[in-house]
Amino acid sequence: MLVRRLAQLYIGLALYGLGIALQVSSRLGNDPWDTFHQGLARQTGLSIGTWIIIAGALVMLLWIPLRQRPSLGTISNVILIGVFADLFLWLLPDPHRLALRWAYLAGAILVGGFATGCYIGAGFGPGPRDGLMTGLAERGPSLRIVRTGIEVAVLALGWLLGGTVGIGTLLYAVAIGPLTHVFLPLLKTGGAPTPEPHRDPGDRPDAHRDDRSPGVRPTAAGRRPPVRSARP
Repeated sequence: MLVRRLAQLYIGLALYGLGIALQVSSRLGNDPWDTFHQGLARQTGLSIGTWIIIAGALVMLLWIPLRQRPSLGTISNVILIGVFADLFLWLLPDPHRLALRWAYLAGAILVGGFATGCYIGAGFGPGPRDGLMTGLAERGPSLRIVRTGIEVAVLALGWLLGGTVGIGTLLYAVAIGPLTHVFLPLLKTGGAPTPEPHRDPGDRPDAHRDDRSPGVRPTAAGRRPPVRSARP
């Protein structure tokens, strides 16, 4: 079982990198964090993957005052998604035709949903952005407010830095949550906790879950347990 979980974790991280590369290459719009990473890359000359790693490491530093503890999945997330994103950006041919760009975008969304199921289903802990959002939410604001505020901020900043925002940004947001809930039950292993269902579109490895979702019992204190997002 452990071997399967490890294999699923690292396959999921590799596929996250592929999904990022497909969406960036489509030039039809990135998700908020990758808009931010791309904007930083365009301003500094460093690669998108390098900024994924740097941003993930900096976000992890914010875990310290929140008393969040990194796991194997967290450390692997910080290092490997950026490495795989750069690798696939180098390997993928540039889609010159609009039809191929749309195919890249559709592939990015499908791969992202499957990768999310792999990563969460393996049960090795949250990504750095997940931990930041859940840590902040446990100290006051709802997870919905925290996630929305952070992602709107990074999207706006990424756009100002020159990152690509477009129809792909919206389509990814709408589709990634439902796709995750298709794939996650199929990929959940014995070591993975069952995440709370959500109603919000666009949950990523650094996203939230709807705290009003049916079918989840409150804890003894009357509050719902912390939940995992769809993107590391």
